[in-house]
Amino acid sequence: MFNDLGILELVTLVVLAVLVFGPDKLPKVIQDVSRFVRKVRDFSESAKADIRTELGPEFKDFEFEDLNPKTFLRKQLDGNEDFKELKELRGSFDLKKEMNEVADAVHGRETETPSVPAAVGGTSRAEGHGGGSPDLLKKQDKPGTGERPPYDSDAT
Repeated sequence: MFNDLGILELVTLVVLAVLVFGPDKLPKVIQDVSRFVRKVRDFSESAKADIRTELGPEFKDFEFEDLNPKTFLRKQLDGNEDFKELKELRGSFDLKKEMNEVADAVHGRETETPSVPAAVGGTSRAEGHGGGSPDLLKKQDKPGTGERPPYDSDAT
């Protein structure tokens, strides 16, 4: 709870406690606080023991820290062989590069390796083989003075 409490903070807390409670009342306040903390710890330990007895013998090694999702996942994935394969797959996939390529395609810039996913526009459509439908990822030129702009049903 107070793992990152330094010497300067501790001295400041002691000085503030002396100023607020005074040197006469400070020992009694410290006793009351320590008694309260002890009661809270005893209450939580008895509650944990009650829960363990209610769950039954199959949960005798149950730890309440496992209820934290991060701890639970870490514990489950450490013994799993498939997780090692997922780590290898994660290492081979560069999300930042993929996102930059999609952004380049949207803005009409050329990339070295066009690997835009098919759901966003696909490589065949980006190269002009779109099967009759216009490529929405390519930057379109402005119409001339006598031409009308293309009709966009989504914009109206």
